[in-house]
Amino acid sequence: QVQLVESGGGLVRPGGSLTLSCAASGFTFSSYFMSWYRQAPGKEREFVASITTGSDYTNYADSVKGRFTISRDNAKNTVYLQMNSLKPDDTALYYCNARRSLSRYWGQGTQVTVSS
Repeated sequence: QVQLVESGGGLVRPGGSLTLSCAASGFTFSSYFMSWYRQAPGKEREFVASITTGSDYTNYADSVKGRFTISRDNAKNTVYLQMNSLKPDDTALYYCNARRSLSRYWGQGTQVTVSS
């Protein structure tokens, strides 16, 4: 069955870095547009970053531009989110999303907490 499993979250101090991973299975990963979203307590889920199937184009929310980098490895069926210069406002549950046409899949999320 379709699975998206996020990992790499944790507690980090402001200014620190983390790399999130999302391992996909059960569908043709290389054909899917991949994104990261996040949801902070009491807030709606928001877009963070996206990447096209062949990694030709990436897109970022203004709040993370210049600090986060999305990438993918189609041979490993995995999408990554490198997060640098983390801020307390980056604290959230981070989800990966796979999309192609009307098909859309979500993972369960990985928690990122930025605190001193």
